[in-house]
Amino acid sequence: MVTRLATLIVDRPRRVLAGALAFLVLAGVFGTGVSAELKVGGFDDPDSESSLAEAFLDERFGGSTPNLVLQVTARAGDVNSPEVMAAAQRLERRIAAEPEVTEVGSYWTTRLPDLRSTDGRSGLVLLHVGGTAEQAARHTTTILAELPEDPAVRVAAGGKLGLTDALETHVAQDLKLAESIALPATLLLLIIVFGSVVAALLPLSLGVASILATMLVLFVLAQVTDVSVYALTVATAFGLGLAIDFGLLLVSRFREERAAGHPPREAVIESVATAGRTILFSAATVTVAMGGMLVFPIYFLRSVGFAAMAVVVTAAVSAVVVLPAILALLGGRIDSLAVRRRRDRLAADSPFWRRTAAAVTRRPVRAALPVLMLLLLMGLPVLHARFATPDERALPVDSAARQVTTAIRDDYAADSSDAAILVARNDAAALERVAREVSALDEVARVDGAFGRYQHGMLVAGPGPQSARFTADDAGYVLVEPTVDAQSEPAQDLVHEIRALPAVAENRVAVGGPTATLIDSNSAIAGRLPSALALLAVSTFVLLFLFTGSMIVPIKALLLNVFVLIAVIGAMVWLFQDGHLAAITGVTPAPLNIGMVVLLCCIAFSLSVDYEIFLLSRIKEARDGGAGTTEATIEGLGRVGRIVSSAAALLTVTLLSFSTGLSFMQMFGIGTALAVLMDATLVRGVLVPAFMRVAGEFNWWAPGPLRRLHARIGVRESPRSSAPAGSRPGS
Repeated sequence: MVTRLATLIVDRPRRVLAGALAFLVLAGVFGTGVSAELKVGGFDDPDSESSLAEAFLDERFGGSTPNLVLQVTARAGDVNSPEVMAAAQRLERRIAAEPEVTEVGSYWTTRLPDLRSTDGRSGLVLLHVGGTAEQAARHTTTILAELPEDPAVRVAAGGKLGLTDALETHVAQDLKLAESIALPATLLLLIIVFGSVVAALLPLSLGVASILATMLVLFVLAQVTDVSVYALTVATAFGLGLAIDFGLLLVSRFREERAAGHPPREAVIESVATAGRTILFSAATVTVAMGGMLVFPIYFLRSVGFAAMAVVVTAAVSAVVVLPAILALLGGRIDSLAVRRRRDRLAADSPFWRRTAAAVTRRPVRAALPVLMLLLLMGLPVLHARFATPDERALPVDSAARQVTTAIRDDYAADSSDAAILVARNDAAALERVAREVSALDEVARVDGAFGRYQHGMLVAGPGPQSARFTADDAGYVLVEPTVDAQSEPAQDLVHEIRALPAVAENRVAVGGPTATLIDSNSAIAGRLPSALALLAVSTFVLLFLFTGSMIVPIKALLLNVFVLIAVIGAMVWLFQDGHLAAITGVTPAPLNIGMVVLLCCIAFSLSVDYEIFLLSRIKEARDGGAGTTEATIEGLGRVGRIVSSAAALLTVTLLSFSTGLSFMQMFGIGTALAVLMDATLVRGVLVPAFMRVAGEFNWWAPGPLRRLHARIGVRESPRSSAPAGSRPGS
């Protein structure tokens, strides 16, 4: 089937390229506007108690709950200076005139001391921007962009929408920066690898096409479902890396076929029949693996999963359809514009990797044990890992939104951003009974509501001017101010304790707020994690069995992946939670974002399987040609080791280019790059040869019924792969 496809392509290369060009034009027209369709966030479970409580609050109390905070700081004097008061009042009037703003209040109109900083140099303007979450975010961007400069005051935005706007801005800036670094750096490395500008441009052209395809895919997805803005960065990095990997493999095989004396037409056909078959199978495995993210209710993970699956398919189709058409037209001109002469071809036998495989297979246990111990040692920090949702610490320290959020917490007497929210839909009067019990709990500073304020189980203040905002008809809410940080474990224990109170259950009071959101999000991911892992493991096992006909090799691949993932997560805890090397990374130590950890594991797992298939295709080809398992392993690593290491180096550059700015995006980029490097060196170079040597011919064992099943539906090598091992290059 693959051979027939290759024949059709080389006989009609111009038609294929015309169709590809038309697709890219379409992608460019629609895909460039994708940013306006994407949403910031997506880390919460929309059906959880906390999310439903927040949605109810927005619906019934939208005008009473501020979602955007402006900090107005005096350039000279204090908040009561006439110039500062006049500037603040002008700002308030200007914002109040915006049709999307439903409520505005400030220190200068209410004179509430809670809205004035402890040093008296700044005050707060609280406002609510109406509409859906996405509409409010867009309105906020417009409002903030139109704020005029004032000689008397400095204005900075914080609060929920202020952070959202800052995060979205950083994502867009970081994506442009990453692409400006990744593309030229990748081209330079490809020129070094191939020694020819023309050959280097081919994999890179697939990478650029994958970026355009990614934008189009996300644009289409955004029309039918919620898509996180972070999906654009992640899918772009993933698609660019995979497209270059696939292009590198096919171009390398084509050069081998040409070096073996085959004319361009036959070289393209054989390249697609061997390397192209490996690419298609690898893409199928990676696509199924990324499908594991679709089981989670968090739309950040779902949207990235959909986008990654589509990008993998696009990259594979480009590599086995578009690239062969280009090669058919180029022929021998692929090595044009040579910048240096290589003594050996990229995919020719690598003496280094052959010697490495030979040394490992001579003493497999002695070689493998130190590597396994290193991976386990790296994974030890996993034992004290903590998880949280992204907050202001994800932003750089010089971000205005982060500084405002920190200032509100540190410099103002009252800060409701960490407060738990208790919501009663039908019985607002019941909230006072609940508030009395909740205020008596440890770690609770006070409880504010329509009744006034409770502290330590006692009513310490009656209703005030702001008390009416806590009720609307028969619905109501109260704010529970904790004495601990909202992301901390004591805060989570407090929310669990509140939810366990009989009064909360009896009066059907819902608990929301940042801590409840964190608990519900972690619970949603943890609850679906077994299903995702089962889907990932079973699908990978089945596909690798179809590829190899063995039950042992797929189990080996899964186990080695587990070791790598544990090591990578441990390293991320050490770097981003514990704060080691913070002077280099520039991040603020904080718990890990559990959604990004799941994403990192899925992508790292997928790339590991990708390289596993690259190597197994060469080992299996040599073994089918008559070599024993050890000889086939040495042959396979000697043939494919340089391709895998080159692909890993290129992918690492791409991933690190995308690891700037936001701390959880840095974690994704650095973590995935580390996984790729370890997989391409320690796993492919040491652990796989050691395992293959120890297991021997048992590597290829399968029960009789499964052997017969593989004989009927399993993947077979190209007919030419039956040649003696080492007589010709493999895929």
